[in-house]
Amino acid sequence: QVQLVESGGGLVQPGGSLRLSCAASGFPFSSYMMNWYRQAPGKGREWVALITNDGDSTNYLDSVKGRFTISRDNAKNTAYLQMNKLKPEDTAIYYCQSSLYWGQGTQVTVSS
Repeated sequence: QVQLVESGGGLVQPGGSLRLSCAASGFPFSSYMMNWYRQAPGKGREWVALITNDGDSTNYLDSVKGRFTISRDNAKNTAYLQMNKLKPEDTAIYYCQSSLYWGQGTQVTVSS
């Protein structure tokens, strides 16, 4: 059974940090690129970041460059999204995606 399970979301003040995790199972995680997406209230789903299967290359949405860092640990079948200097406009449900699969999402709320 294929699963992608996100965790680490929550409520944080502007300027704060969160680290999201995405635990994968049921498919060859290390063979696939990993993406993070987000969906803000009333908006469409937006791509945020990607990392290649070997972790050697990453890419980011312009608005998160310099604040977010995507990483992965293939030995643990887990990907991460470190989010620093969070802004209210980062408020969204964050999803991990790999191959054909999506996680269920984790809520991130940035508010004072």
